[in-house]
Amino acid sequence: MFVLVEMTDTVRIPPWQFERRLNESIAEELNKKLANKVVYNVGLCICLYDITKLEDSYIFPGDGASHTKVHFRYVVFHPFLDEILVGQIKSCSQDGVHVSIGFFDDIVIPPESLQQPAKFDEAEQVWVWEYETEEGAHDLYMDIGEEIRFRVVDETFVDTSPTGPSSAEASTSNTTEEVQKKEAPYTLVGSISEPGLGLLSWWTNS
Repeated sequence: MFVLVEMTDTVRIPPWQFERRLNESIAEELNKKLANKVVYNVGLCICLYDITKLEDSYIFPGDGASHTKVHFRYVVFHPFLDEILVGQIKSCSQDGVHVSIGFFDDIVIPPESLQQPAKFDEAEQVWVWEYETEEGAHDLYMDIGEEIRFRVVDETFVDTSPTGPSSAEASTSNTTEEVQKKEAPYTLVGSISEPGLGLLSWWTNS
């Protein structure tokens, strides 16, 4: 679920922080810049693990701050494919079941990846597994707030960095920007279409 990623960045330290230890100032600046941010094709940054190398610091003309190239390792949330995770159902829609694991909410289990046969209850706004038994079908509801075990089967990164519109796209730039703002930079796709996956209550209750 969590991995250590080696990164390199140039950190700017303002002069009023020169009285502090350089390592402390750099660690604070790196966490301000990266913590809780998604790095494209890397994952969701959590916190600084350690600093492996500090290169020479420079002060450039017109800027009293120091600029230091830093090599460091960062803790990143980036589950591997086929990893099993446990989260809570945040909401349900026609697009599937939306899951949260507390610090990360952009997880969706599409309809085709649910336990089958499944149907969407429009009145309750929840998905239902129509579990077949010898006595007939039983409706097992995927209620909001329930704990759910799922397998990570895919991931999607979207580059949400701002880009200037070209002259040809000027008329539709506002619409395009609005769509991009709503799109999550990092999304996990889950599946519960196998025994043992799904609501924990399905498998633990006698």
